[in-house]
Amino acid sequence: MFGRKKITIILSGVLIMFWNLENFFDHRDGGYSSSDAEFSAAGSRHWTFGRLLRKCEGIAKTILLAAEEAGGLPDIIGFAEVENKAVLHTLLKRTLLDKCGYKIVHFESPDRRGIDVALIYRAEALALRAARPVRITAAQGQDSLRTRDILLAEFLQQGGGSFSVAVNHHPSKFGGGESQWRRLAALEALGLVRDSLAAAGDSLFVACGDFNDDASSEVFADFAAKYSLKHPAAALSAAGEGTIRFDGRWELIDFFLFDKAVEAQMKILRFPHLLTRDNVRSGEKPLRTYSGPRYLGGLSDHLPVLLSVKNLPNRQIFKKE
Repeated sequence: MFGRKKITIILSGVLIMFWNLENFFDHRDGGYSSSDAEFSAAGSRHWTFGRLLRKCEGIAKTILLAAEEAGGLPDIIGFAEVENKAVLHTLLKRTLLDKCGYKIVHFESPDRRGIDVALIYRAEALALRAARPVRITAAQGQDSLRTRDILLAEFLQQGGGSFSVAVNHHPSKFGGGESQWRRLAALEALGLVRDSLAAAGDSLFVACGDFNDDASSEVFADFAAKYSLKHPAAALSAAGEGTIRFDGRWELIDFFLFDKAVEAQMKILRFPHLLTRDNVRSGEKPLRTYSGPRYLGGLSDHLPVLLSVKNLPNRQIFKKE
């Protein structure tokens, strides 16, 4: 029979990155969805292994540039719009990330397009304690929700320290105002995750993701207040910063929410190879992989974001002896 010993732990700095990779599909048609067929070698996008590998190399380049700027590799990287674990294996094994020691956490979700959230983490810095998908369900009387699950992963830092990361990709605004209930359902599911962790009392909390609504929205201010979370993206959005560009205006829909006890700084990564000139409106915009059916060779219509956690406060956990 196992006893339980209460110990005090200290967790130092952690780097967490998030990036919506925009249609990160493999080049094979597995018959799962129209998007799966479209993004295949024989599909309308002519998505070949060579194009996939080029995208993987660009993603790896971005992660290494983030490491150079931040002074170390991101310990955790959350992704959105990932088709399957195979594309993540290609990213980690066929690029310069091969020597970086990342491991994959991924679960299939019921999304209609066949895309999921996922994360990779540095095994030499963190140990994965547990991971699970969190299903987003519709309220009674509303349509069913076939969308991306929330990915919840709990980590132990080598030497001690426990914290949880929730990776999100909330339903899009397709359908206009009638789609708002879907995003509210996703936010409610995230709140239940936060409540369950708080009730357990043994894990600090960071949520990252593509929330498909601007950080300045009142729903996030209310959510942060209700669950005692910091929301630094609101100030960045008010300053005109963003991760996507729509009708010539930047919108900040990819961001972090985290415990008030955590000291951290959020940054949008704007490396030159991620951007291109906006020929219709002034300024720059993210360089996409495709513009309609036309292949551009870019990486995503979203810019990545980085959270530099300076330190997490001492926390007590129960550990089996």
